[in-house]
Amino acid sequence: MIREAATVWAIGSLAMVITVGPAVAAEFATKDEAVTMVKSAVVFIKEQGEAKAYAEFSRKGSKFHDRDLYITVLGLDGRVLAHGQRADFIGKNLIDAKDPDGKLFIKERSDLALHNASFWQKYKFMNPATQKVEAKDMYCERLGETNVCGGVYGS
Repeated sequence: MIREAATVWAIGSLAMVITVGPAVAAEFATKDEAVTMVKSAVVFIKEQGEAKAYAEFSRKGSKFHDRDLYITVLGLDGRVLAHGQRADFIGKNLIDAKDPDGKLFIKERSDLALHNASFWQKYKFMNPATQKVEAKDMYCERLGETNVCGGVYGS
């Protein structure tokens, strides 16, 4: 009887780890999810037009917001066209913006777009889920004269 109870408890514990484990791991977005969201955003821009798409990307609660993952669109000149986390950035030119380490991350992003159709970029930014400045890997695809991007934190 004790052996059966121990076996049932062990199986139950294993099932709980298997069930709860992925939920804990899913608290933050993954690189694959960032790539998928950016590709979806590019299609959305092409289908719906820039004005509608940019408004949707900037609207909290849209399908382009998932935990700590959101879409940003910047012109190659550094002007913010859409930002899923900071509406106050929209319309501003941030080409000279620096991360906490002094990296000109918007300028770097524009330079990367001149030579790559898609790319990953590393810098630091405020994580909306933790409210802490963290390392961020940003995936971007160039679309015309813009960068459509989404990133993951803590990498």
